[in-house]
Amino acid sequence: MVKALIELNENINRVLNLIKVKYGFKDKSEAINFVVSKYIDDEAEPDLRPEFIEKMKKRQLESTIKIADFKKHFGLN
Repeated sequence: MVKALIELNENINRVLNLIKVKYGFKDKSEAINFVVSKYIDDEAEPDLRPEFIEKMKKRQLESTIKIADFKKHFGLN
């Protein structure tokens, strides 16, 4: 575990205190870990999200077609 001394503005400090109370955390460190974990979950790369993996599994089952000339097929000449 890494220890860090950080400076927070009043608004962020107030929000962390609210999160700490709402979720029953014992200190602001737990509140910060919670906020960062939520950010990671929300902003994760699409290929890491479970719904994306499920979508790709379904696509693997779809039938495919063979295209001899990609540019010609899609009108990219």
